[in-house]
Amino acid sequence: MSTLLKRTISSIILIVIVCGAILNQVVLGLVTTFFIALGLYEYFTMLERKGIQVYKYFGIAMGVIIPISIMVRFQSTKNWEFLFIIIALFSLIMMQFKRRLNPGVIVGISTTIFGILYVSWFLSFIIKIRYLPNGLGLLATLLASTKLGDIGAYLVGSRFGKVPLMPKISPKKTVEGALGGLAFSVLAAMGCASFVPYGYVHLAFIGLTLGVLGQLGDLSESLLKRDCFVKDSGHLIPGMGGMLDELDSLIFTAPIFYFYMSSVVH
Repeated sequence: MSTLLKRTISSIILIVIVCGAILNQVVLGLVTTFFIALGLYEYFTMLERKGIQVYKYFGIAMGVIIPISIMVRFQSTKNWEFLFIIIALFSLIMMQFKRRLNPGVIVGISTTIFGILYVSWFLSFIIKIRYLPNGLGLLATLLASTKLGDIGAYLVGSRFGKVPLMPKISPKKTVEGALGGLAFSVLAAMGCASFVPYGYVHLAFIGLTLGVLGQLGDLSESLLKRDCFVKDSGHLIPGMGGMLDELDSLIFTAPIFYFYMSSVVH
């Protein structure tokens, strides 16, 4: 089976799952939490292959608590998310005390905390967006703009790509693909006009911003994979790699879109 056919089938299955999940807040929370757990597992596995001693299952457990706490509307303090980060850091230091030898303490603790922030906390904003006024329409706009940008970059880059974008980070990405991705993101956002009460100019701005951020998220994960000497974060999704490979473009778009919609627009 060709890679394109595998990607197409996998994309259709993921689209069906996501479209079904976003209709219900609880289901979305559970699906997002599951995806985050898979992404964290792949992230920590990559670091282990590099030889870094990470706190893999502790990191996954703490990473799962964050989206679940959002889902159940836990808010003990104004910035309650940082409570879990502080607890995680404290726990990691206490766990280190029990080790007989302590090589790579700083790297192990730092990379574990980074994974919780980078994968879990950032992606948890997907759930927060769903809880905003008109959250369903906003989330549809976010997902459409971000993921269609991915698709556009792949299609245009595969067909017309010639000029390398950042060869030292991701050799296959091209300037033509990046521009095609931005065009798809803008069109996708404008196509969501019936879901959100914004004009086409505003939606074009949102689409362009999300398109840029989505590509930066993709490149950031490519930077991590290159440092760990792996091509894909995993092999869970046929033709597409791992779960983290599919979530990477949302890592920056979700939190920034949330803050823009909750602080600037509303």
